[in-house]
Amino acid sequence: MGKASAVAGLLTGALVWGLIWYPYRLLEEAGVRGTVSTLITYSVALAAACILFRRHLRALCRPDPLLILIGLSAGWTNLGYVLGMIHGPVMQVLLLFYLAPLWTVVFAALLLGERPGFMGLLVILLALAGAATMLWQPGTNLPVPRSAAEWFGLSAGVGFALSNVLIRKARHLEIPVKAVAVFAGVVTTAMVVAALEGTPPGGSLRAGPEVLLLLVVVGLVIFATNLAVQHGLMRVSANRAIVLLLSELVVAAVSSYVLASEAMHWNQWTGGAMIVAATLLSGRLGQEQP
Repeated sequence: MGKASAVAGLLTGALVWGLIWYPYRLLEEAGVRGTVSTLITYSVALAAACILFRRHLRALCRPDPLLILIGLSAGWTNLGYVLGMIHGPVMQVLLLFYLAPLWTVVFAALLLGERPGFMGLLVILLALAGAATMLWQPGTNLPVPRSAAEWFGLSAGVGFALSNVLIRKARHLEIPVKAVAVFAGVVTTAMVVAALEGTPPGGSLRAGPEVLLLLVVVGLVIFATNLAVQHGLMRVSANRAIVLLLSELVVAAVSSYVLASEAMHWNQWTGGAMIVAATLLSGRLGQEQP
């Protein structure tokens, strides 16, 4: 039963993250900008985490430098992910985000002293080849992101890889403490970006009750999804977890086609397959470590 619930938790996470772009786009259409909707929804998640994990909050009074770095990197990860999904093609942004295994190999080597080995180099080559294939356009010199949304997706993947490596490095910190730090980091990052944009968050509170209800529901779903995924990751092997979480790509591909009429081209399918292969191979990296 424990293993079944763990698998269900990971599949739930893949389902939610493959669909989460849609309510954020609805909020954008309702006049709540992506930065503000991220700020409000993650404030709801943070409040829920503080209530549930209140016994662990004392550790945050003397924040560890690693905890601050985790919060900031995770903050940009989630904000960049939302902004990319709102303003760009869902699968293009998501596949750029899924270059995270490439950056994970780099950060693990720099921060954890892990040697990439043959498998790590293969992950790097496959991910780079996939990105180049996906981003290549006739008449262009370099296969690089061409829009702000694509840069959001790419940089969010970098932040995701960095936060994951930092979380592994901070083994002395309890999971609830790191979870609160992640939500707080997203709220802080979104608040700073909203201020730079000149977007007052308070203006969204005058929206209709349906919009406010959607903001609260999304925030609670994000909080519950994080708990479900953490439950799954604690009880399922890394290799199997990666395979289960990759179903997010299937959910996103179907939902973006049905809900937004977004279709992928041949180079996106080919490059995406390479990136998926790199992600699957990255699950074997731990087996090479002594």
